[in-house]
Amino acid sequence: MSNLNDLTTLALPSGNSLVADETASRLSLSLQGQPLIELRLTREPELRLWLEERFGRPDGQAFWAACYWLFARDPGCQRLTWHLEEAPTEALLSGLLIATEVTGQYRCERTLFWQLPQPWLGESRTGSYPQQMVISGGKRHPLRAVKPRGEVYRRFDARLGAWVSLRTVEIEHDLARFNRWQNSPRVASFWQEEGSLEKHREYLSKLEADPHTLTLIGCFDDQPFAYFEAYWAKEDRIAPFYDAGDYDRGIHMLVGEEHHRGPHKVASWLSALVHYLFLDDPRTQRVVAEPRADNTKMIGHMHNQCFHCEKQFDFPHKRAALMMLGRERFFDRCSLA
Repeated sequence: MSNLNDLTTLALPSGNSLVADETASRLSLSLQGQPLIELRLTREPELRLWLEERFGRPDGQAFWAACYWLFARDPGCQRLTWHLEEAPTEALLSGLLIATEVTGQYRCERTLFWQLPQPWLGESRTGSYPQQMVISGGKRHPLRAVKPRGEVYRRFDARLGAWVSLRTVEIEHDLARFNRWQNSPRVASFWQEEGSLEKHREYLSKLEADPHTLTLIGCFDDQPFAYFEAYWAKEDRIAPFYDAGDYDRGIHMLVGEEHHRGPHKVASWLSALVHYLFLDDPRTQRVVAEPRADNTKMIGHMHNQCFHCEKQFDFPHKRAALMMLGRERFFDRCSLA
């Protein structure tokens, strides 16, 4: 794992890299070898920033880069106070900065910063999909957007020192891997989906055709290690067991590669998965999961990521724990870096 105190470079999903020269009182950032922004800093009683030089770059790009660097550098930092002579119009419109009662003073809140979808989501448009209520399977719910294809989320995890990304399942490409994972005794003991390639082709094909479930492959440094299912709770079998919101998302999780197990890896991929779902549609207020009630290890990992156990309940096939994480709690307490 990387030591954030030694951080000097941050990679961006675009392929570019932020490089910093930081002291206790100054921060200079460059992007791909070109100067981006230079700031004067004071750190007590809170972190304050004065713009020294912007090098002709757009406000939004330069201010965003500085906020990203400082929040990634210190996951405990909750707020940045900017002192600017001119109103940062673009940053104010996007929500990156908010005005204060003091003229020329603006704030960037960690809870707001991590809700901005770019650059983590690329070109996703799900969050702007209009609402129309429909009925399917006897359940009334919003009409869902067409499911995305390809990579849907990418972020460099500075604490882990690795890229964490999510892409949609490609059945022909991922079938053998999925089959191997499901036939692992460890996975089979909880999923109970072991079987042949044809059984798993049918399983994945059914979900691909289901508008309420999105199947995902989790990757570290572009190497697949996990399989996830993200579903709209309102249309799912979980809906009768709690008061499901129209945009609540649920998750099923499977880590297939043994060398990617461990609490530090779970902290990275679980926070990335939840982050993606909250960014994918800003109307999503809760992410839920229903692991087996005796899966104490997974439940413990979820507690560590701020989920709470709402209750235990009985599915026809298992005794389950209803794990829940609200949007406000996630962004208030997230330790994304």
